[in-house]
Amino acid sequence: MTISNQIGTVFIPVQNIEKARDWYCRLLNVKADGEIQFGHLYILPMKGPGIVLDSKIYSPEHTFKTPAFHFNTDDVEAAFFYVKNLEIELVTGIEHGHYFTFKDPDGNHLMVCQC
Repeated sequence: MTISNQIGTVFIPVQNIEKARDWYCRLLNVKADGEIQFGHLYILPMKGPGIVLDSKIYSPEHTFKTPAFHFNTDDVEAAFFYVKNLEIELVTGIEHGHYFTFKDPDGNHLMVCQC
C-alpha cells in the first residue's frame, strides 16, 4: 500500500453550515445548490483538490490561524478588489505582488495567490 502524492480534500471548520455554504459559494461564484450531507458537511464544487465545509469539527480553537492552502488567481489585484468589494475582512494587503490573506466569517485565514 502506498500513499499518493496528491491532496484529495481540505476540511474547513465552520460554525453554521448553511451560512458558510452561502459565503463560500458567493466568494467562489459557484452555485450553492449541493446537498448538505449528514447535517454538517458541504462539498464545494471545486477544480482540483476539494474543499469540505464541516460544522461538526468547528470550535474557535480549530479555525485556521494561518492559511492551510491558497486559492489560485491569474490577477491578484482584481482578486484583491473583488474580496474587498464583498466587504470581507482583509488580513493583509497584496504581499510581494503575488498574494493576500483574508478571513471567512468564522475566523479561518484564507489566501489568494497569483502563481
